[in-house]
Amino acid sequence: MNHNQSRGRLLVFDCHEAWVYQLRLLDQLMDVVVGLKGRYTAGWDYRMRPFPPNARIVTLQEALAATAPYDCIIAHNLTDLLDVKSLDAPRLFVIHGTLEGIALEEGAKTPMDQFRRTTAQYLSLVGAHAIAISRLKALSWGLGDEYLLPAVDTVDYLPYRGDLASGLRVANHIHLRPRTLLWDFHQAAFDGLPIRIIGHNDDMPGVEAARDWAELKENMSRHRFFVHTADVRFEDGYNLATLEAMAAGLPILGNRHPTSPVEHRISGFLSDDPLELRQFAVQLLEDQTLAARMGREAQKTVAEKFPPGKFKAGLSHAIKVARTKWRARRRI
Repeated sequence: MNHNQSRGRLLVFDCHEAWVYQLRLLDQLMDVVVGLKGRYTAGWDYRMRPFPPNARIVTLQEALAATAPYDCIIAHNLTDLLDVKSLDAPRLFVIHGTLEGIALEEGAKTPMDQFRRTTAQYLSLVGAHAIAISRLKALSWGLGDEYLLPAVDTVDYLPYRGDLASGLRVANHIHLRPRTLLWDFHQAAFDGLPIRIIGHNDDMPGVEAARDWAELKENMSRHRFFVHTADVRFEDGYNLATLEAMAAGLPILGNRHPTSPVEHRISGFLSDDPLELRQFAVQLLEDQTLAARMGREAQKTVAEKFPPGKFKAGLSHAIKVARTKWRARRRI
């Protein structure tokens, strides 16, 4: 019997495909629930990532009717947890955003302290374990040190060329998150400069998602630098696309942020002055050799701080904790 067949399947909700694709590192069989309400696509978004090799697609109804027990349910929001309330399986709730950012984007009226308490009470009631994808997000939800950083592997990416004198940014649904992404700051810094934006942004002419992960990696290989800006109150100083760009050997430009993995003037440039950041961008557009040198430092940083092995061990541990909490809840 194969090792990955000696355990039950995971049940994973289809959301945040780039993050879910990391679960292939567990070498465990998975059912991925598609057809969820409110998503921009009905199924797995192959433009974001290939479908994990150890997984199969199911509907929610098929998952609820499954006869074999799931090893763990991995949910990305409270609605996911409510949808599987009838299933007898451990629950892992993965938090991808700050509570402040979500409240801003959705116009939530509930006081955040009240929402934190209510969420904690609900998770305790259903025996679920919660982790966040960064320390900032864990602290936002009152989870302390319950966080697991994402993983990137430099071997997954093409050698850096930087032959296109253009910056690159990867962001979805920018119109829904202008304050979170400091979009006014982005425009003040880069307006008129060659900056390509990739992502689901139907309201932005000429902007579209990459055809697939291979095309995204090709773009990362060829562009000169990568851009990420974010309000320190609502979002991390990086996202998974930023870490991918670093793994691909691109220097990073952005605002100063306490959680940024970028070392100023070493692996990129950081500034809260849009005019200064613009000057840094022009410098990299004119100096391919400098960009390559800084990108090599970025690659070293991401390999050290976001290794796949650490993610695999951390997620395996989180699933074990979820199973322990579930067993304790059943004994009550």
